[in-house]
Amino acid sequence: MKREPPAEELPGSPRAIHDPESNPGPMEAIAGEDEDEALKMAVVLSREEVLRRRSRRLKQLERCYREQYWALMEELRVRHRDYYWEFGKSPFDGQKGENVVFAAGGEGNEEVAKDGVGGLGFGGGEAGKKGERERCGVSGCKVYAMPLTRFCHSHILLDGKQMLYKGCNYVIKSSAPNGQIYCGKPVLRAAIPSLCPVHFQKAQKHVSQALRKAGLNGPSTVRHAPKFHVILAEYVSQVQAKRRELLNSNGDNNGEKDEKIS
Repeated sequence: MKREPPAEELPGSPRAIHDPESNPGPMEAIAGEDEDEALKMAVVLSREEVLRRRSRRLKQLERCYREQYWALMEELRVRHRDYYWEFGKSPFDGQKGENVVFAAGGEGNEEVAKDGVGGLGFGGGEAGKKGERERCGVSGCKVYAMPLTRFCHSHILLDGKQMLYKGCNYVIKSSAPNGQIYCGKPVLRAAIPSLCPVHFQKAQKHVSQALRKAGLNGPSTVRHAPKFHVILAEYVSQVQAKRRELLNSNGDNNGEKDEKIS
């Protein structure tokens, strides 16, 4: 017997708000509506009336935004529960879970088999039944497939429709007939550089070694980098020193010219 996930609607959720059956009461009256109706045809309002109206409407708008925010948070919780119910991993997996369920419930006890061991609800749900979660589509791979695809994380690049991952472009072998052989492990497409964690550390080591061979010391991990204002002050002092040297050299040249003329 297939167990359906709970689908009750919360009073403040957007579904319940837009559902007339779950929200049959009339709309709540806006505070200060009588005052707005009396001043509807007024051409000029005093400063006190304008400030009072703006303050009241701002508080009403803030309350509406708060109610809508918490309603969306409740809706997110409900939908996250439904998502985990459909794609989540059950703690009772495979044949072992079935043996535990039937041993606890007996051969004819459907309620215990449906609710699972301890009444936790993991025995007969969609995530708890054997075969509901598909394995990876690659033959020989026994890892569960990721949601919304037929492949696991290691083989996600075989899915031509996915747009989130790309292959690691670290060259692990370079030969003339076959060309360069890349790592190819899946990394996020937004990752820059396109390296897996292992090869990212290797690339950093190679860069530091190349800098040391070239006579350039890389940034020290022990000493802290100087503050920006310290760098800026040093830069300004160097610029001013160069200007003073230039002015002194120009003054000396002018003095020599005057001596030659005289």
